Amino acid sequence: MCAFAVGDMKGVPPEKNGSGPEKKPLSPTLAEIASNGAPGKAYSPIVLAGLVRLVELLTLLGAGLFIHEIYVAANWGRSLDYYLVMPTMALSAIVALQSLGLYSTAAFRAPMRNGLKIAAAWSLVFVAALIVLFFFKLDDSFSRVWLLSWYVTGLALLAAERLALSLIVRMLTRQGKLDRRTVIVGGGELADPVLRDLAAQNDGDLQILGLFDDRTDKRSPDVVAGFPKLGTIDDLVEFARHTRIDLVIFALPISAEGRLLQMLRKLWVLPIDIRLAAHTNKLRFRPRSYSYIGNVPVIDVFDKPIADWDVVVKYVFDKIVGTICLLLLSPVMALVALAVKLDSPGPVLFKQVRHGFNNENIEVYKFRSMYVDKLDHSATKQVTRGDPRVTRVGRIIRKTSLDELPQLFNVVFKSNLSLVGPRPHAVVSRAADHLYDEVVDGYFARHRVKPGLTGWAQINGWRGETDTPEKIQKRVECDLYYIENWSIFLDVYILALTPFALIKAENAY
Repeated sequence: MCAFAVGDMKGVPPEKNGSGPEKKPLSPTLAEIASNGAPGKAYSPIVLAGLVRLVELLTLLGAGLFIHEIYVAANWGRSLDYYLVMPTMALSAIVALQSLGLYSTAAFRAPMRNGLKIAAAWSLVFVAALIVLFFFKLDDSFSRVWLLSWYVTGLALLAAERLALSLIVRMLTRQGKLDRRTVIVGGGELADPVLRDLAAQNDGDLQILGLFDDRTDKRSPDVVAGFPKLGTIDDLVEFARHTRIDLVIFALPISAEGRLLQMLRKLWVLPIDIRLAAHTNKLRFRPRSYSYIGNVPVIDVFDKPIADWDVVVKYVFDKIVGTICLLLLSPVMALVALAVKLDSPGPVLFKQVRHGFNNENIEVYKFRSMYVDKLDHSATKQVTRGDPRVTRVGRIIRKTSLDELPQLFNVVFKSNLSLVGPRPHAVVSRAADHLYDEVVDGYFARHRVKPGLTGWAQINGWRGETDTPEKIQKRVECDLYYIENWSIFLDVYILALTPFALIKAENAY
């Protein structure tokens, strides 16, 4: 059922990237960039624009309803016509503002410069409404005082909202929360025009950190268009583990297929957008084949698996459903905690370091299933059938996965786990005496999304002991299938099947 073979990479076979379980030290230059003001999580401009649309829609609609209630309804009662016209005009205003390009981050920063456009959009809606009312002879059906009051109030509220928004956006910009932290792969003559065009975009949110190139000869100088060469592709992979990188742009010709694929084999395991700059290539595609970063045409190679509104949807789903699960399962968790405490001396909960999103180390909670003096915090030795380290209660809760229930705290309170995703493996997990990343090429690609309590691999029977390379291979195949095909409906499907998968589990000890 795991119809994604490890190594497919959409046609590009993966390659070991040298990024083992532990972070490697960066060069002094990269370490300085990673530590000096490197922001954490960024905010999506797409989500920001969507929220602004919603706020402005509700603001305009609320203003119309408020004036209607205190003037029209108080004097003449309520009419269905008003309740049909108000949302129509409010929606039309949002469409007009969108058509004038007023829902970009650059527009949010400059409300004064775009003030006339905002006024024109709102005015255009009222002019169109008045024309419709006149030609359909409906002008006597609506209060002129209400229309004028709504127009003036709506315009004032839009102006005030945009001024407040500009302050918020400028603050987020100073904090680096809206920047797309970008690096260029490649150097020399091909990278020069790409960098100059990107740097010339004054209203853009690109923060270009520098270049990475495996070449060390004169074809790849140390500085291109004022931007420094920071290292090799291996350095870039490790750099992305230490700091946030949002976008990688390849400044290479399509004809350099071998070199391009070699680099992609190393970079595809990262949760970043990867683009190929197209304006340096002689081969021309149809216009719809390109996307644009400002005015620079690019070809999309890889996208973040879950981005923009998908992140919001998954986050809200995790919080709401996770909280419900925590409340419903709290009696079960209390009974398990009591059983663990009565069965053997020691703490009820056990924390273990595991791989999280983008290979970060996270601590996950579990009910203690081993004797205290035999606890294995690093999971250097997998639990096997009849393992003497496991307590009597531990055997039951491990078999039924009840020991994993405290990870709901990770989901609801710490947000370093999701309800559904690739299961977080211990940092030194092994299959047949080999680290997982030594057994499976492209293993770290499963860390492009947040790990989960359950996943596609678990409902397909690939849980428990991984004593052979084939077992971890199949598990990773399932994880990559999930990442490439994620939807909120897939999460619901996996959650619904998880209890049945636990009942028929055979290799969990």
